[in-house]
Amino acid sequence: MARYKLTIEYDGTRYAGWQLQKGAKSVQGAVLDACKLIFTGDKIELYGAGRTDQGVHALGQVAHLDVNRSVNLLKLKFQLNDNLPPDIVVKKVEQAAPKFHARYDAVHRCYLYQISKRPSAFGKKMVWWVKDPLDIEKMKKVAALFTGMKDFKNFAEKSDEDKSTLVEISKIEIVEIGDLILIRVSGSHFLWKQVRRMVGVMVEAGRGKLSIGEIEAIFAKPSELVAKLTAPPSGLYLERVCYAGDKLPEELEPVIRVE
Repeated sequence: MARYKLTIEYDGTRYAGWQLQKGAKSVQGAVLDACKLIFTGDKIELYGAGRTDQGVHALGQVAHLDVNRSVNLLKLKFQLNDNLPPDIVVKKVEQAAPKFHARYDAVHRCYLYQISKRPSAFGKKMVWWVKDPLDIEKMKKVAALFTGMKDFKNFAEKSDEDKSTLVEISKIEIVEIGDLILIRVSGSHFLWKQVRRMVGVMVEAGRGKLSIGEIEAIFAKPSELVAKLTAPPSGLYLERVCYAGDKLPEELEPVIRVE
């Protein structure tokens, strides 16, 4: 059995998320279908570094692929891309150690969120257009409240409540480039919809509709407000999955330009 590490980018607009789902189109399912065309009749297993929700994109999703034969890495990359739909691209194929696990060996994950200050004819499905003017400095103050080890129970879906809701956020960066506001959230792991809800709270504060005190209270007692502020999936990207020895991403770059 050979194991390969795949780095994958995708436009998640047409998919119900990364993970295989009965009766729904998933990115994992599309990659598996491509693998079945290449490795006809072979046993194939594919595991991703993390699930992305319906409509969420990826610049650097990582998966490991197990197959019963050794292959040329470059040839496999070309074969996969030849058999994948155009909104999914395998950027890199690497030989992986037999015990490498895309999910459990990941030590850091970075998500990028793109907010547009104006409507974009080309980027509608790639950004969240926020009509109201946003106070970036206030959003940065809110971001500071999220960093460190915190209990994000109020940011979790009910399906996650049986798990630990303690998450360590190492860094949140917010920059403006043209008519885009880019937010990068970095941490060891994330709860389902957590990043979108963090962005939603930051935007609501940036609009002037949430105070710092009100946001601090979200961590002190149960609140249903956060779920109502969930940012749309269109602006969210799994930017990078890091493993031991990997460098974290540095400069924030937009996926599209909105000037």
